[in-house]
Amino acid sequence: MKEERYFYQPDIHLGELTKDDTQHAIRVLRMKEGDELWLMDGRGVFYRAEISVASNHRCAYCILDTLPQERAWRGHLHLAMAPTKLNDRTEWFAEKATEVGVDELSFLDCQFSERHALKTERIDKIVVAAMKQSRKAWKPMVNEMQSFRSFIEAERNGQKFICHCYEETDLGQGRAKPFLLDVLKPGEDATVLIGPEGDFSIEEVRMAESCGWKSVTLGRSRLRTETAALVATHLMHITNQVL
Repeated sequence: MKEERYFYQPDIHLGELTKDDTQHAIRVLRMKEGDELWLMDGRGVFYRAEISVASNHRCAYCILDTLPQERAWRGHLHLAMAPTKLNDRTEWFAEKATEVGVDELSFLDCQFSERHALKTERIDKIVVAAMKQSRKAWKPMVNEMQSFRSFIEAERNGQKFICHCYEETDLGQGRAKPFLLDVLKPGEDATVLIGPEGDFSIEEVRMAESCGWKSVTLGRSRLRTETAALVATHLMHITNQVL
């Protein structure tokens, strides 16, 4: 049985693969006219297509079937994290979060951040590759890095959570932080914040709480930034998955 080949084609009406995908399809996979391929637009639709023109510089196709997909989870799931000092850890998270299932990824410049700039174009390419590999019909939105303050002050739908390692006594409060899984509401939009390797500052936590963000915990284990971000993504996903 011939292996199915998937390509990300956001502009499906163009009728041709992108330059990079053309090189991959024709030179690497040795595809030719008459071969079938699968296209995904990143907005919930798969397309079964057939190559009509195959050359070193062009791979045109015609659509055979249009196959809208059912969403595997409910609500809009958004994870915002401070990028790690080593880029490969942030890239690893973006890949795995896409495989699990998430709608939007954002990156925060925080007080204790060790990285204040990020090449989101590369993150986006990693997300596309993971989307194709895991056969996801929806591509997560990848946002440019922004300041912590501007992010938390922006209006957002649904629940808003900030994960941190401080005890309630550190914040001058008398209540313990709830576990994220216990307060997520199925079917409701959710945004979760994950801090840098040195955590958010106490001032940032207080600022977020004043803007309506709720402090939560991911459990008793002390997690690396990218691990915490993936755990939070998975908790959001399993709460909202459609079985």
